[in-house]
This record gives sequence, C-alpha cells and structure tokens, in this order.
Amino acid sequence: MATSGAGEGYSSLNGVVSETEHKIMTDLPAELLEYILCFPVLKHVDICNVSCSCKRLHDVCHGRGKVWGHQYKLRWPRLQKHYRQNECCDWLKEYRTRHTVGLQIRQTVVSISKRFFTEVPCVGQVLGDSFAEIESLGAPEHFCEDELLSILNSDRRKSLTLKYYAKKILYFLRQQNILRSLKMFLEQPAEQQSALEGAVLVDQYCNPLADVSLDGISSQLEEITDKVKKMLRMKNSSHPSLRVTQGDCFAVEDFELERQVVVALNAVLYEQLQYKGNECDYYNPLNSYIHQVLLRRTGIPISLSVLYMTLARKLGVQLEPVNFPNHFLLRWCQHQRGSGDIYDFVYIDAFGKGKQLTAKECEYLIGHQVTADYYSAISTTEVLLRMVGNLLNIGKRGEGNEKSYQLLRDSLDLYLTINPDNVQYLLLQARLYFHLGIWPEKVLDILQHIQALDPSQHGAVGYLVQHTLEHIQHKKHPVEPEVKRRSAPEHVEVQYSVGLIMKHKRSGYNCVIYGWDPKCTMSQEWITTMRVHQLSSGAKQPFYNVLVQDGTCRYAAQENLEPHSAPLEIAHPEVGRYFSEFHDSHYVANEELQTRYPEDMAETLGTVRNLYHRLTPSSGQASGQQESLKGPGGSSQDQKSQENQEAMPM
Repeated sequence: MATSGAGEGYSSLNGVVSETEHKIMTDLPAELLEYILCFPVLKHVDICNVSCSCKRLHDVCHGRGKVWGHQYKLRWPRLQKHYRQNECCDWLKEYRTRHTVGLQIRQTVVSISKRFFTEVPCVGQVLGDSFAEIESLGAPEHFCEDELLSILNSDRRKSLTLKYYAKKILYFLRQQNILRSLKMFLEQPAEQQSALEGAVLVDQYCNPLADVSLDGISSQLEEITDKVKKMLRMKNSSHPSLRVTQGDCFAVEDFELERQVVVALNAVLYEQLQYKGNECDYYNPLNSYIHQVLLRRTGIPISLSVLYMTLARKLGVQLEPVNFPNHFLLRWCQHQRGSGDIYDFVYIDAFGKGKQLTAKECEYLIGHQVTADYYSAISTTEVLLRMVGNLLNIGKRGEGNEKSYQLLRDSLDLYLTINPDNVQYLLLQARLYFHLGIWPEKVLDILQHIQALDPSQHGAVGYLVQHTLEHIQHKKHPVEPEVKRRSAPEHVEVQYSVGLIMKHKRSGYNCVIYGWDPKCTMSQEWITTMRVHQLSSGAKQPFYNVLVQDGTCRYAAQENLEPHSAPLEIAHPEVGRYFSEFHDSHYVANEELQTRYPEDMAETLGTVRNLYHRLTPSSGQASGQQESLKGPGGSSQDQKSQENQEAMPM
C-alpha cells in the first residue's frame, strides 16, 4: 500500500516542485485500518500475523477493538444472542476461550468413542472427568453447546461417529440445564407456579434437541387467544376480556361473561382449529408434549386441559385442574368462589371438545363411582406428577427398544426430581440401570437411598447391591473384544462384509451390516421362535448383525440377504456408533469397528467395485478410498476438522 512519484519530484498546480511523498499502510487512519482488517477473506491467523508486524497494527488489533469482535462474530455467529448489541468486551480473550473449549470438546467426543464402543453409552457416566477439565477453564456453557452444534451441522455424510457422540453429549447437557430450571420452578410458591411452564419443562426434558421454549409456546397461545377475542367481539363488543393485554392478571366476575368466554373458546379450539382428543393413538408419548399438541392439534385429557385452562385464564376465566381417575378434567365454579361442594361446579372435558359435565356425569365417563376427594382441585406439582406418570406408564408398556428405555429413563428422572423419595420409582430406576448395565456407581447410590427410606426393601436392595458390585469388578477386568478375520478357515463361508448396504429378500427392508458370525450364535429358543430350521442352510450358515431403515437392529441369515441394487443411506440412530462416513454406495467402518473386523473394509471396497463399477484399479480412487479409512474415527473428515482446530498462533 505504498505510493510514490516516478522521479525525484513532481510539479504541483502552482508550478512548485514538491518532494516525493511515500504513503504506507500504517499511515492510514485507525478506522480505515479496522475496515480493511475486517474483510471476510482474512482469518484469525492472518490477524495474528498482522498484529505482530508492528506496534501500530498491534494497537489497531487490540482485544476490545472491532477487528477481533468481527473475527469472533464471523466464526461463531450463533453466539451473538448471548451478547448485548454494541457490547464492549475483550473479544480476543473470548475468541481464545471459545477456541480452547472447542478443542477440548472434540477431544472429549473422540475419547468417548474409543472408551465406550462395546458398552451401552451412558453419557452422564462418561463425562465426569472430561468435563471437569472444561469446567476448569471457566468458560460459559453455551461455548460447549455451540461446538457440539458445529459438529452436528457439518457435512451430513461425514464424521458420523463424531456426530453420534456429540449428539449424546448435547442431549445430556441440555437435560442437566432443564433439571436445574425445573428445581427452581418447584421452589417457587405454589400460587406462582404455572401449569403451562411446568408442561414446557417436561416437554423440553424429553425432547432436549427440539426447539421448544416457553416464549415460543406462549406466542402460539397468544395467537389462539386473539382468535377467541375476535369471536368474542362479534358476540359482545364491550366484553371486559377484550381489553386484557398480554401479561395482565385479570378475572371476570360475572358468570354470564365467563360463559361467553367459554363458548367462544370452544368454538375456536374445537370447531375452527379442529383440536380433538387422540382416541386412535392414545398411548403415543407425543400426546403429552405441549409443542406436539399445538403442532398436531391433538392430545390426551391432561395435555389438552393444560392448554384449555391456560387459554381460559388469559381471558379472565379461572378454571382449576381436577385429578379425576383415568380422565383428567377441569372444574368451573358456578357459585361463590371457594365453595367445597362438588355440585357447585361444572366439570369441563377438554378431551371431549370442551363438553360440560355434572359431578354425576363424570362418573358415567369412567364407568364407576368415586369419592368426593377426586373432584378436588390439585396443585401444579400434582399436575406435573400426573403428566410424568403417564409418560412412565408408556415407557413401561414399550417394546424394550432404545426408544422406550430412553422415555422410561427420562420420565423417571423427572418424577424423582419432583418427588425424590418415592421408593417404588427409585427401585424401578435402579433396576432399569442394572438391566441396561450402565452407571453401576449411581445404582449403588440409589439403593443406599432406598434402604434409608424403607428398610423393609432390604431383600430387593441386597440382591441388586450384590450383582452391581460384581458388575463393577467385571468392568475392572474387561474382556478383549473378539477379532474376526475373514482369512481364518472357519470364516470361509462368510460372503458379505461390514459397511455393505443390503436388502432382505423376504421382508424387503434395507439395512447395513455392522457385524457377522460364521454361524448363528443365538439361543435355541430364539432359533425355534424365528423358525431358523426352515431355512435351507438352517443355523449353520453365516448370520449378520444389521441396522435396519426402520430403526431396529436385526440378526439376518446370509441366504436372506442380497446386496442392494441402488444403495442409499440408512436412517438408523446407531449408524454413527459403527461407521464414520457414507461413501456413495457403502459405509466406512470407524476405527473401533475396523479393529474388530480388520479385513472387512478391503473386502467391502472390492465388492463395491465389482457391483457398482464406481472404482477402477487404474483410477487411483481405490488408494484414495483407503486413505479415507485412516485417522481417528476412520474418517478423513475427522482429520480435516482436527486441522481446522489447530492451536492459534497468539
């Protein structure tokens, strides 16, 4: 950026010859230098080099200036919501901290893959030591979350193992934050607790990766409230509820005015917006999540009641929740407030399109008589216990797959946060963890708590303590995983290899192979139940562990499988546990799976070459493919990510 004359001098307009002027970059005003150094093509390494070149540029690139602020915002745009507009802070320090946290997070994610490949991953058990180091940095939690989101939002087909564990860590971290919020919510006075806020916290905990917020849910309810007001205005333009603004605490005192609100609410909710009770799929957990109720416009009695009660209160009508057996209801006082007579109330069935019932008609609803206690209003805490109890029952009714176990774990966590001394559910939590073989140290803590609460449980507690201690001892001496080489004589009949996309000849499902046995290793009972003896080669043929497109894991006979004619990605949640990359026609095994099947990837490449003609020996692609198998997690993308995270030259 230097300029000079062609000779010794030049003539000015008045004829006077001036000396040559030399301009250099550092002579420019600081504002212009900042503008130049904020060009998008310049990265943090360039700014570091520029700031080291001279004192002038070092001063321009000071930590609180625009240059480092621009670099920070350019690299991590999601973090801007955590800063006030035009906030002055040490951007260089923020950049360094965020960069260091990013490196630490990636190291943690990679280490989890190596340590827990053979076990059921329990992230809370895994993260203790690793996150102690991150916490020692004193960095805000949103730095950790931002790095995990960066991993998850990278190339869809790459770094699958890194994404698999990053997702689990993000799930765990968000749940811990939600539990803290729930505990603060429960500490509030009962009259300040909102059933809607509690329902949102339950929803967030069970769906921590979904975009669910109290503000977002409240905004949707305001839209419904506006529709009700519009309906109300057509019936009574002077109705006091029309003057209520968002956040106002207001109650309609006149019964006729209340009735007008309820009629308008029913018309909008059930006729105009077509909300209804989900009778066809009653035990779907989505019916209990308030954001799904708003999205699908269907739910179960308690979730629809929370929605109905919140809307009514926004319009000045005070309804109370009733913990009626088998069918949650709301009650609406028709006489003097504070009455204890159950016949002074009308009972509203939000599941039944807002139908109004007498006390006697409520008994017809469930088919038997109940005592007056069941007609009483309950607290927000009791509403949450009923809501979480429904999810618990759905989890217990599940099919024993990962999805139902996760729902059971989440609902137990919530229930025991609200009611920590419930011995029945504490014992269920201990048994669940023991059954899944995870977190034995926590199982012992739970059992100790149970024994202190109820010594009569010593039989069940003693049994679980004994076997949990055996599990801990067993973990101290882990068995080395079996290495299966295709070249071994006993494996000569194995035709397929890990990573191949297959199709089941009989069932028609698509799947990917992640393991195999030279012959069926299941129990005789399983073999009989699955009618393996009816196969032409029976149980003595190779069997394959496969991840199926529908999210299940299956054990398939070789004669029932064939390579897929047009292989596509398999949308299974466990794919990242075994594979690091999807490569057009097959999956690339990660480092841990390659250790178990060391000769399979070469076989997979040969099969792909023969079947799909994607690779030719002379093209050099085969060697390039082999290169992609190297490095942590078996993925070249992992290497690239690591290069991008190199230490900053500061």
